[in-house]
Amino acid sequence: MSVRAIEPNTVLIVDDDAEDRSLLESIVTSLGFPVETATNGREALAKLETMQVAAILTDLMMPIMDGFELLHALRDNGQAAPVIVLTSFGDVEHAVTIVHELQAYWFLEKPAQAAVLGPLLNRAIKYGDLMRGTERLQRQLSQQGVLGDMVGASRAMHQVFTLIHRVAPTQASVMITGESGTGKEMVARAIHRLSARSAGPFVAINCAAVPSELIESELFGHEKGSFTGAVGRHLGCFEQANRGTLLLDEIGEMPLGMQARLLRVLEESKVRRVGGSEEISIDARILAATNRSVDRASSSKSLRDDLHYRLNVFHIPLPPLRDRKEDIPQIAKAIIDNLNLKHDCTVSALHRDALQRLMAHAWPGNVRELRNVLEWAVITARKDLILPQHLPKALGNGSAPYTPALAPQGDGAMRFEVGRSLDEIESAYITETLKSVNNDRRRAAQLLGISVRTLYNRLGEAKAAGGLGAS
Repeated sequence: MSVRAIEPNTVLIVDDDAEDRSLLESIVTSLGFPVETATNGREALAKLETMQVAAILTDLMMPIMDGFELLHALRDNGQAAPVIVLTSFGDVEHAVTIVHELQAYWFLEKPAQAAVLGPLLNRAIKYGDLMRGTERLQRQLSQQGVLGDMVGASRAMHQVFTLIHRVAPTQASVMITGESGTGKEMVARAIHRLSARSAGPFVAINCAAVPSELIESELFGHEKGSFTGAVGRHLGCFEQANRGTLLLDEIGEMPLGMQARLLRVLEESKVRRVGGSEEISIDARILAATNRSVDRASSSKSLRDDLHYRLNVFHIPLPPLRDRKEDIPQIAKAIIDNLNLKHDCTVSALHRDALQRLMAHAWPGNVRELRNVLEWAVITARKDLILPQHLPKALGNGSAPYTPALAPQGDGAMRFEVGRSLDEIESAYITETLKSVNNDRRRAAQLLGISVRTLYNRLGEAKAAGGLGAS
């Protein structure tokens, strides 16, 4: 369905009372804002399918679809336009609850006054512009292969970024699957940052790392004295994540009995602390992650079927690093930049042969293993280029054998690997020639049959491309 063009800063007014709607329309128009109107929530949603508005003013009590249902629908659809709720006199406490729980921008008591409504609409529209700008920036970055802490321009990662953008604005539960080290928590954090809950807390618990006798307390909290060592009240992860996002990592490792309790909490949105008698309402979006495939976890009965269906509303599978090796150069650059800051180093890039060695490795530990390898290399190199000798000696177990572009044979002869580019071979040959004359560039130029100036130019080109180490 096409979206029709309307005037900038148009405000949608939703009110079933013709007199109130007309009065509000005249006030908003006098403030300089173009106006569209709807008589109930359903009509408003229909209009929003064909137009984009800058802000929405809505009454709460309406027939067919009231303001509460409209706000729920706007939140679930990821509607970016800020909503100002019109409330009856004396209902401020109720309105504040709506602002927090249904993500309305603000509330205003009836009858609206131009002196109050004008500044409020201006602030709401600026806020909406900021949110849309942030979303556009995130989309541009993901198209370039960057989304939050995740990096990758491969087709597989573009599919992951697309799924994240699609589900983030909704309230749907998400199941994230992938091998250990693929970045499941990064995906969860990206979903949280792009959601309407981004201002709220993000809480993650690794279900496999918590002893079975403590997991109930960690999830739901406990009261003072409820068990030996409970010296005070403890808020569980669900309460900590209220109005935010909770990631249940390695959900398949949770004891089956606790999965049954978890399912009840998810269905009722209420928790009861260990040793407590009061049920506490919670509002947390639930994300789950497992290093098993969803079908395998369910068939092996490590994950209850009913919990599986409740959590797996939307599925995001993460590819292993071995299936997207074309992303390694971009990932490595991002990791090196981060490690330079962490360890006060000035490593500029990977030498071509070092990169080739990374590309040949099988990466059973995925991106986490790559980061560990690069951390060793950055600490070892400290500056300039990471050379093959800076990589851990153990690198290569389970990988294709590493072979350089060109290798000395011990009798003055050189061995060239078939399949390497001429630039790589030239770069390697210049390097070996310089080594043979103790880095005397004039002598090297004579042996290579080129001028010293040409040699300097070739050195500059090769170093910029990562083909030569610092000499």
